[in-house]
Amino acid sequence: MNQILVRPLITEKMTNINADLVKYGFLVNPNANKIQIKQAIEKKFEVHVIEVRTINHPGKIKSQFRKSGKFEGKTPKFKKAIVTLKKGEKIELFEKV
Repeated sequence: MNQILVRPLITEKMTNINADLVKYGFLVNPNANKIQIKQAIEKKFEVHVIEVRTINHPGKIKSQFRKSGKFEGKTPKFKKAIVTLKKGEKIELFEKV
């Protein structure tokens, strides 16, 4: 199977959520389901996952006008997962940011 966790999601909004709650964000494989995401995080970081919420973002159509004509393209689609951990547990990767 493909790699499930693509990379951690480090944005201003996710940093604020990390400070208040015990939630962490990841970009994940679009074909992965919640059970696979939970197992991958528990195995990689050795924590207990309580809840997994997923968000599918469709790609946007972008257009650009130039002297030579109009160009159209599409941004890639992606899937985010917001993971809630057991109280008192942390992922050390996010503490360094």
